[in-house]
Order: sequence, then C-alpha cells, then structure tokens
Amino acid sequence: MTTVTLRSTLLQRLPRETFDVLVLGGGINGAVSAACLAARGVRVALLDRGDFAGFTSQNSSNLAWGGIKYMESYEFALVEQLCRSRNELMRAYPSTVREIRFFTTHMRNFRHALWKLVLGTWAYWFFGRFFTRPPRRLSLAQMAADEPVVRLDGADGGIEYSDAYLYDNDARFVWSFLREALDHGAAAVNYVESTGARREGDHWLVDARDVTTGETFTVKARALINACGPFVDAHNGVAGVRTAHRHVFSKGIHLIVPRITPNNRVLTFFADDGRLFFVIPMGVRTCVGTTDTRVESPHTRVTAEDRRFVLDNINKRLNLATPLTEADVIAERCGVRPLVVERSGESTDDWMQLSRKHAVEVDRARAHISVFGGKLTDCLNVGQEVFDLVRSLGIEAPFPTRRWYGEPREARDEYFHQAALMNLDALTSPRATEKLSTRLWRRYGREALSMLESIRRDPREAELLIENAEYVRCEIEQAARREMVTKLDDFLRRRSKIALVLRPEEIRAAPGLREACKLLFGDEADARIDEYFATHARPEDAPTAH
Repeated sequence: MTTVTLRSTLLQRLPRETFDVLVLGGGINGAVSAACLAARGVRVALLDRGDFAGFTSQNSSNLAWGGIKYMESYEFALVEQLCRSRNELMRAYPSTVREIRFFTTHMRNFRHALWKLVLGTWAYWFFGRFFTRPPRRLSLAQMAADEPVVRLDGADGGIEYSDAYLYDNDARFVWSFLREALDHGAAAVNYVESTGARREGDHWLVDARDVTTGETFTVKARALINACGPFVDAHNGVAGVRTAHRHVFSKGIHLIVPRITPNNRVLTFFADDGRLFFVIPMGVRTCVGTTDTRVESPHTRVTAEDRRFVLDNINKRLNLATPLTEADVIAERCGVRPLVVERSGESTDDWMQLSRKHAVEVDRARAHISVFGGKLTDCLNVGQEVFDLVRSLGIEAPFPTRRWYGEPREARDEYFHQAALMNLDALTSPRATEKLSTRLWRRYGREALSMLESIRRDPREAELLIENAEYVRCEIEQAARREMVTKLDDFLRRRSKIALVLRPEEIRAAPGLREACKLLFGDEADARIDEYFATHARPEDAPTAH
C-alpha cells in the first residue's frame, strides 16, 4: 500500500465515523495522548495541520533530561518528577533513550562555587534514585586528559554527571507514539487543519481542511483535546474555550556543525549570560546551542545575531584548530518553547526562570481538554493524565490498564533471533556506523520483523540507498507504506535526520536520492524534489522552512 493510499484511507474515515476523542496537534503531547487512548480501546482521531512533529517537537536539544537547572530555583518536586520520567523512558526505550555523560566546565568567577555544583549533582543523582552512573568532580588535569578540546583558561575544575539523550532525532521519537496509535486503530492524519470547532449537544464538530487538496469536511467526536503546542491558546479562542493557563514563548536555536569531539558525551558550559550551553553529539555531527530569547509569536527564525551568539560562545570555550564560522554550519534548528503560566497572579517578568512544566486543563461541561507546556522528558505522564481525564468525562476504555508505550520485549527477542539466524549483520555496509540489525530495530520496532522478510527474499533490500545517512532500500519502502510521507521534508527532516547532518547540496548530489523519491512519491518524485530544494535554498537570515 502506497503512502497516498494509507493517508487517503485514513482521510476517508474522518467524516464518516463518530470518534470518542479528537486530538488536535501531532507533536509530542498529541502523540502520547493518542497512543495512550488508542492502545486502551478508545476510538481516536488526530489531525495536524502540518506534518507530525513539524513544529516545536522537531526543534529540541534531543535530550531527555531531569531538569538539573531547576535545582537552582529550588523546584525540587519538578526535578524529582522529571528524573522519574527520564528513568522510565530509559527503561522503556533502551534502544532509543540512552544514558550520556555531561562534562561541565566551571569558571572561577561563576555565580556559584564549584563545591556547590558538586553537591548539586549529587543531590540530582539522589532525586534520580541513583538510576544512572554517579557524578564525579573533575580536576583540571582530568579535564585536559579527557577532553583536550575544552579550553580551561580561567577554570578551576569541573563536574561530570549523567542524563539521557535520543539516539535518533526528536521527531522520529514522536513518530513512534503515532505509529503505536495507528497500530491500535487511530485515524491520525497529517496536513489536515482545524478551521473551526463548536459544541453541539453531546459532540464536538470540527471543521477540517485537507491542506494538500483544499477539500473540506467535518469531524465529529465526543471529546476534544487541544494539543496544538504553542497554538493551544489560538485554537481555544477559535473554539470559544476559556482557560486558567496560557503560554509565553522562548526561542531557542541550535547549530549543527562538523563533529567537534570523538567522545560520546555532552560538553556543558555556562554562556556569557550565565545560562547552560551545550555541545551535543549527533552521529557524525555536533549540535551546539542553545539561545533563550523571549518572543511574542510562535513563528521564529534564526538571525545573524543568534548565529553570532552561539558561535562566539563556543569558540571562546573550545581549543579548535580553526574557529567555527557560519560557513561551518550544516543545518539549523529554531523553535519556540511554550512556557505555561497562569492567566492571573503569575508574573512573567523574570521569564527565564519559568520551568518547562506542563498543565492539563479540562472543561468538563464541554468535554474539552487543553494541554499546555511540557517537555519531551515528561511525555509519558502527559499521556496518562490525558487518559485519566478522558475517562473522568464518561468515555469508556475497554482496556484501561493495557501498557501503551515501550519496546515490546517478545517482539525484540524474536527479531534479534531471526536476524542472527539469517546473519543479517553480515550485510551491514562497511561504511556504516552501526550494525544493521540494531539500526532497524531502533528505528522500526516490531515492524522490523517484516523488513527481515523482505531482506530474506531479496538481499538487495539491505543495500544502502542513501549512503551518507545509512538508509537501506527496505527502509524507504517501509516509509512509503507506513509513515505518511507527504513531502520530501517529512522524510529528510522528521522521519529521519538526514537534513540535519547533510547540507542541501550534499542531499541533492546523494546517490540514490531520486530512486528513494520514486519509492516514496511515484510519478511525483521530480516535483517533490524540486519543491524541497526550492524551499531549502536558504538565503542569509531567511526563516527556517520548518
């Protein structure tokens, strides 16, 4: 079944069925809500006006961290909650969410003495219930030996502690929850926007428009969940829903540059303005940032000032043979953090102290739920809270205790057994950075079993099609069948991280690109290629195309 057929089939369901719940927004909050509800037997539809994870959820730091910075503002309950959530993600997704060490440099003139930060990391480890490796204090000699790339002028030592990161990208992780929802019967469709919503009797009627064709229709559901991320307030206004919470916005950017250190650890500094600043491994590349700039609109862009801030800060703190310049920037991430505040009584004057907490608010009389704020680390809690509220509205869940997240252990054992029997790893390209069996399982979970069958029938299915990004032929076929890739950017930026590790000109020249597009889009391959590169020929200071 082609991508168009899958999406068309789901589109046809939307106006014909009455759903228990309609979720608006396919970012992390909407995805976990749909996954939890669908897995437990609730009839779910989900709409996203762009691609899934196409806004805030594709612009994170790729970290699943417990919020160590909130120790400074004494938000210990939040830190403990986030640490528990991080630990559960690591347990549930061992192939994807992995422990990583944070290597932090302390300058003599910093606002807190080194001994305070050392104690803080041990307290952080305590809040995390000792789930990770213990922290350690670093001498200057240890730091120079472990990471010679770090400049130690003015430093008096450092600390090392653990958190977690996503091996793939954030948008791919969001897709794993949407895949779970689809597997349990949800009608989740991208590029469909809500143009209006009204409550009539016992149901919500949502006017919808297929962005790709302009076709309009109405979706009917007993309850409505607004998980539109930074656009929650705007859609509540359209639906006539009043809430006690609202959002303010902080812009963060990251620059993707050539690999800075061969070590798989996060280098952590305090930027010139005193905030945490990261150098994060991303396969063969490095992700550097972030900024924290208050903005009034969710629509943001990377400016020359943003780039200078990031590059200046990183060049000051690293011993690089040649300082990084804008010419070294391979790709950029730019997004807003929707920070939740109360409409009355909560000051936003010191907005940089606002935490990434979430709030789930319900209007019981109208069966409407709004999801505010949050971060990827806490996503499982969001899904459970939404499920509990939906049940409190009188909507039944046939399987209320069914586990709805995590890697399926039985399928995993069977997959690796079959992969070993067929000696799958012998087909791994010598230029690959990871064994083929590991990579397929991490990216596709139980669906990797069917991919083994394809390779067993025809070993050419394991051949690299997009070499520099390590994508084999059967993966592209899988994306075409199951992942609703509607535009080339959906695949290059969100189902994969190709657009984050390769420059546009490298992607265009990549052997196999056109063949991959033929598999994804059929006769529309050339049009989709032209559309992508017309959009991503980014001039200086142009808005990012995400």
